[in-house]
Amino acid sequence: MGELYLNGAFVAPEQATVSVLDRGFLFGDGVYEVIPAYGGRPLRPIHHLQRLANSLHAVGMQEPLTVDAWLAIFDRLLIAAPGADQALYLQVTRGVAPTRDHCYPGTSTPTVMAMAKPMKPRSPMVAEKGVAAITRDDIRWHRCDIKSTALLAAVMLRQAAAEAGAEEAILIRDGLASEGSTSNLFIAREGQLVTPPKGPALLSGITRDLVLELARQAGILVQEAPVPEQALRTAAEVWITSSTREVMPVTSLDGNPVGTGSPGPLWRQIDAGYQQFKRETRDAAA
Repeated sequence: MGELYLNGAFVAPEQATVSVLDRGFLFGDGVYEVIPAYGGRPLRPIHHLQRLANSLHAVGMQEPLTVDAWLAIFDRLLIAAPGADQALYLQVTRGVAPTRDHCYPGTSTPTVMAMAKPMKPRSPMVAEKGVAAITRDDIRWHRCDIKSTALLAAVMLRQAAAEAGAEEAILIRDGLASEGSTSNLFIAREGQLVTPPKGPALLSGITRDLVLELARQAGILVQEAPVPEQALRTAAEVWITSSTREVMPVTSLDGNPVGTGSPGPLWRQIDAGYQQFKRETRDAAA
């Protein structure tokens, strides 16, 4: 990792320090965003920054930087590995308060951090065999639409998936599948794509929205509607999507095959469109 941005300065990671009284450290009182960058060009940065602004407003904070300021920071961070595929991580906390108190401080200066790290290329085995997932009860809070840094529940759920030899845990609440611990959810039934609707039960993904656009452009019927657990378990195809994992076909769910047990035709069609979108992003950076 090269230098990172912290509160107006670019510093080496080992020189970056934050007070132990920072509310992000004490309470997870902050929000974050992750933006993939292909060939040095962020993918849909304005969409990601709008989502960051939405999360900030939801927790009573204002944007600490303008869009142009963020974009300039991204350029500086990405230039350390020109042409490489990287993931930008940005985080804003409520900052340092005089003492530990659950209530928001009267005034505070937000702590603003951003960094870039290399993104691993997708394994060829994903397209050949897909990935495994498990289901778990959704133990998270009821404002999953806020991209909060308080991620302990998601960490525990993702760890449960890892310990089961799976890529992801798909979460069930009140009989409905909402999303993965770190991803959005799609299912395919009778040639139609279904994804749970936006709302407090899930984080609205930038990759999710792009997949919907690509599907509509390809003439695939799409529906944003609740996904009952039984519909998940009997789907012809199941996918998970996220900024750094793109579109992954789930071919095993709780040890049982999904559909034919191989990546399905709709996934291959959408994945081809997504890879083309990535190539166009890289070409625009050249």
